[in-house]
Amino acid sequence: MASLTFQNLSLPSSLPIQTIKTPSSSSFSILSKSSQSQFYGLTLSYSSSLSIPSSTSLKTSISAKVNKGQVPPAFTLKDQDGKNVSLSKFKGKPVVVYFYPADETPGCTKQACAFRDSYEKFKKAGAQVVGISGDDPSSHKEFAKKYRLPFTLLSDEGNKVRKDWGVPADLFGALPGRQTYVLDKNGVVQLIYNNQFQPEKHIDETLKLLQSL
Repeated sequence: MASLTFQNLSLPSSLPIQTIKTPSSSSFSILSKSSQSQFYGLTLSYSSSLSIPSSTSLKTSISAKVNKGQVPPAFTLKDQDGKNVSLSKFKGKPVVVYFYPADETPGCTKQACAFRDSYEKFKKAGAQVVGISGDDPSSHKEFAKKYRLPFTLLSDEGNKVRKDWGVPADLFGALPGRQTYVLDKNGVVQLIYNNQFQPEKHIDETLKLLQSL
């Protein structure tokens, strides 16, 4: 609130402007106590509280991301039979680890059946196939039985492994993402394939890479 006291009617045509240099941090506040200025007979008293947010202060989600050429974080999860399975179990042979949103959804069912239909080719290439979602082991068991899935499904309840690997969400952030990783026999990532909207398309490229390892 400003209070003005006029002692004469002679005022300058413009008032001095204070320039505030903003810090480089993403969000800051400028606070000042009540103060008083006098010029040309004009007494100005004011109190200010100014907060200037930056667009970079918007909430963001940053997580670690597994890249090609890296060894991804280890994990131990329960399979569809309730048994603990560790990533290290597959060392010494190539492994295809694919993250998918949920059992029984149309896209996930197509993807699982595509792996099933090509499973013999994966075996011939010496590779294991492992599917991971946040569903519990009993859901995985029903899913595997219904569609005769011959490979391992792991339960990442709470999506901890998904977060550790930095698997991106879908385009709208509404569902966990769908992403495939191909690891060589030393556990090093050789291929990352995001197949959110075309769950069957990556099978051929995955097999092509496995056959070259």
